[in-house]
Amino acid sequence: MDSAAMIGLSASAAVAAMQAGEMSALDYAEALLARCAEGAVLNAFITLDPAAVRASARAADSHRAAGGVLGPLHGLPIPVKDSVNTAGIETTVGTKALRCWIPARDATTIGRLKAAGAIVLGKTNIHELSFGWTSSNLEFGAVRNPYDLSRIPGGSSGGTAAAVAARMAPLGVAEDTQGSIRVPAALCGIAGFRPTTGRYPTDGTAPITPLFDQIGSHARCVADLALFDAVVSGEAEPIEPASLAGLRIGIDRDFYFAGVDAEVATLIEAALNRLAAAGAVIVEAPVSGLDQIVAVAMAIQVHDVVPSLERYLLDSGAPVDFETMFAGVSADVAAVFTQVALRGAPSAINENVYAAARDEMRPALQQTIASWFADHRIDAMLLPATMVPATRVGDEGNIDIEGKAVPFATAMARNITPGSTLGLPGLVLPCGMTAGGLPVAIELDGPSGSDRRLLAIGMAVETVLAPLPAPVLGS
Repeated sequence: MDSAAMIGLSASAAVAAMQAGEMSALDYAEALLARCAEGAVLNAFITLDPAAVRASARAADSHRAAGGVLGPLHGLPIPVKDSVNTAGIETTVGTKALRCWIPARDATTIGRLKAAGAIVLGKTNIHELSFGWTSSNLEFGAVRNPYDLSRIPGGSSGGTAAAVAARMAPLGVAEDTQGSIRVPAALCGIAGFRPTTGRYPTDGTAPITPLFDQIGSHARCVADLALFDAVVSGEAEPIEPASLAGLRIGIDRDFYFAGVDAEVATLIEAALNRLAAAGAVIVEAPVSGLDQIVAVAMAIQVHDVVPSLERYLLDSGAPVDFETMFAGVSADVAAVFTQVALRGAPSAINENVYAAARDEMRPALQQTIASWFADHRIDAMLLPATMVPATRVGDEGNIDIEGKAVPFATAMARNITPGSTLGLPGLVLPCGMTAGGLPVAIELDGPSGSDRRLLAIGMAVETVLAPLPAPVLGS
């Protein structure tokens, strides 16, 4: 098998080929490493050690040759977001003070991937401290979108998304607090899965708030997201595609569809039409209270981020405390923390406001959405993942959407905020490309705990959506 064929393989197909001896782990690793070098302009990686990857691949081949038991991820190199601790490999969280820090132990999720035979390909570039949606990191450089180098890949897991989209690896580790898996998946034209909050362990991951933080995955097909889910969750029973006939897909036009870019709207409507033609039932029903969701999400996050990072640095054995780390944080992220997140900040969240958001408003909204799914017998909610396609690097003020100035944060995060705030599983799938060649995506959200059912629905849905062409690096 030649390198071009290797880099196009899904994770499942690559593992099967290595298990069967149709290609060696070393040859596969060499093909991916060559692709990483070819796509270096994307700046997808902070740490990439080809010698270590080759050594691990040789060990995988030796293990197979010796008749060892082969795990479900045998020989598979996986890029890991650089906010997730990896033993023996730097974990920078995208910030200056943690350059060269090597954690003593893996995050639990990484340990499970390794136990299944995976190899850490490298650590991917992120929005500094995971606190943003661009991945334009001032310390390590901006990550570029594989479909247009002048555009952002989304954040904060932008490096993982760019690497997977660019065929540097078929499956990657990402993390999502308020869209950090789903926004990059949408803008880079790949699949992304944020499970129900708590489904995968998030220890050893730089946090924002324990109420929302969740490790998840990026891939180019839902079957690979399901493979990741089986390994990390321990629920290994195969997932079969759902039937689209009679599948009830709920949409809330009042909240999620309002004000979106015209090309995005057209592509989303085309996806809905394809699903309806395949037998799905489109149920239009508004969800009450969603106009409160962004305020609830932000109140909780900006209140929790500093104490959460303090605990992470201490528990992980980092060489610096929060104050020392923050002294080296880049100006863009430091400005946000200084205004809203540091203790005593001018716009810090009042404890009563925080308590009300955490203990009253969020639980009430969780009950509302659970009732909405149940009362309307909705299998999955469908929405535009973002209001616009990928914006230009550096354009982080207002975005012009059909002649209206919309804050960048609103354009990127309004639609993904309810799912992560309320703890729902969310699956992003590409549904087409703009005339300018930029990906557009849908998001499917399911009821809390319906992860495997949502993945089964995703497997069916992706069959009626037109596949995206691979990006041409250097464009």
